[in-house]
Amino acid sequence: MFTVDEVLNKHYPQVANNPLLFRSLSFVLRHLLHEREIIEFGETYPHYEDIDFVEQVLEYFNISYSTRDVEKERIPSQGRVVIIANHPIGSLDALALIKLVSEVRHDLKVVANQMLMAIEPLHDMLLPVNNMQGGTPKQHLSAIQEHLRSDGAILIFPAGEVSRLRPQGVRDTLWHSGFLRIARQAKSPILPVYIDAKNSPLFYGVSMVYKPLATALLVKEMFKQRKKHLPMRIGELIPFESYQQTSIALKDQVKLFKRHLYRIGSNKKGIFDTQAPVAMPEDRKELSRAMKQCEHLGHTSDGQSIYLYQHKNCSPIMREIGRLREIAFRAVGEGTNKRRDIDQYDTHYYHLILWDESNLEIVGAYRFGDAELLSKQDHPTGLYSATLFDYGTDDSNAVMFGAGLELGRSFVQPCYWGKRSLDYLWVGIGAFLNRYPKYRYMFGAVSLSNAYPQPAKDLIVQFYSIYFPAKFGQAKSKRPYQMSQDALYTFTGKDYKSEFTQLKHLLANMGVNVPTLYKQYSELSKTGGVAFLDFNVDPDFNDCIDGLVVVDLEALTPKKKERYLGATQLKPELKKSA
Repeated sequence: MFTVDEVLNKHYPQVANNPLLFRSLSFVLRHLLHEREIIEFGETYPHYEDIDFVEQVLEYFNISYSTRDVEKERIPSQGRVVIIANHPIGSLDALALIKLVSEVRHDLKVVANQMLMAIEPLHDMLLPVNNMQGGTPKQHLSAIQEHLRSDGAILIFPAGEVSRLRPQGVRDTLWHSGFLRIARQAKSPILPVYIDAKNSPLFYGVSMVYKPLATALLVKEMFKQRKKHLPMRIGELIPFESYQQTSIALKDQVKLFKRHLYRIGSNKKGIFDTQAPVAMPEDRKELSRAMKQCEHLGHTSDGQSIYLYQHKNCSPIMREIGRLREIAFRAVGEGTNKRRDIDQYDTHYYHLILWDESNLEIVGAYRFGDAELLSKQDHPTGLYSATLFDYGTDDSNAVMFGAGLELGRSFVQPCYWGKRSLDYLWVGIGAFLNRYPKYRYMFGAVSLSNAYPQPAKDLIVQFYSIYFPAKFGQAKSKRPYQMSQDALYTFTGKDYKSEFTQLKHLLANMGVNVPTLYKQYSELSKTGGVAFLDFNVDPDFNDCIDGLVVVDLEALTPKKKERYLGATQLKPELKKSA
């Protein structure tokens, strides 16, 4: 670990050159720094590193910690996040928080000052910064950003040193702005954690007289924490959108974050708008067992399986689908802001699931239901899309409903984006249609995030209204989307290919793309085989815009028909499901 002689020779060479002073100071520091105990610990557990080392230190000091179950769920199980915390005792509080967060995030990295970097067994978990003097090397800052770009979790103590006694009680000293710069650059949410702990009165007394001496006492204070319990309060996640305003000076925003954290510690409402936590993942083995009870439609060329699920009581499948839906929709500025995105319709619909057997993960899912059954007046829920659109009371939609499959609520969890997951789900829909061939029409609401700039939303709604006009059925939105008066561009409806290229170009200039499902649905069929009946604003999903799309399966292009309805796209079941 370290010896007092090494510390003096490295950091205070002038003392080392004075034998009398060196011996006297060494004697005092050996007592203050508990040199013998620390050396014995290092000799007893030389093989422990990273979280194993953290656990052993906490066990050695008999330190316990706790947080409320509902608050532990606020630690996101995936996705980039910057975690900030106060630093009340300057030692074991950091290790306890590392252990707590690591129970949820195995990818945790800790932004560490020189004091923490001195603990060699933790080096693989640490990302060094010079929090006190500044001037952190560029490669160290790049490593932090790279970890966040990889959707990792970062832990930072903004004060960079132990809390001191203030008129308001034990409080951190001045917070450095590095955590906020890091989070801003990565567009990362921030998770505040308050640690309820304190050092001895002696420490605070010495700190007021001579701060460097108090710092030297920290190791002795650490040994005084034996058998202590550290309660922690975890605040709700602060999304990037809540703090991205550039009108507030950086140093003032840092002060607001500090106030926000200490208000959490006082059981008060924070300063920033927050996001409710997503539920914890379901047990993988239980999930796998439940999946094997579903109807198996086949498996893909790379070994993923496609299942058809109908909800049963107490099944982990629906809970996991709801959890992953919320994660996926929040990632594009939508979502319910609830622990799981589950509604009353889930019980009455099919759920097509893409299952990654090797990682025991639900990759994505599609919800769909028999429109003929769901549209009956005595059905318990009716059609989901009827909450957004008025289908009327006459028989104008009888043909579409009679041979229709209502689709919606599709998602792919973010860690599988950029792969073939959505395409596999469509192949799964094709397998379902082959097995149950009564359906001619697919219809449902496809969403456009309200996070898109207003001109971008106007362009998309205008383009799809012109090139895919209403037909097959009738529906009127209950909360119509209102286009702005000054359109950025007006489409003629005369040249789809040229104007679609123009649409993509205009959207790219605003930093957005054509939503995947809009492009996917509209390219399924030959001309006249796809229609958008209307566009609705959904206040229950962050005011996203839903377009009601209808696809005539008899008008599929030969290429799409072969791709999604061809018998060779899915390998047959390895075995029949129970």
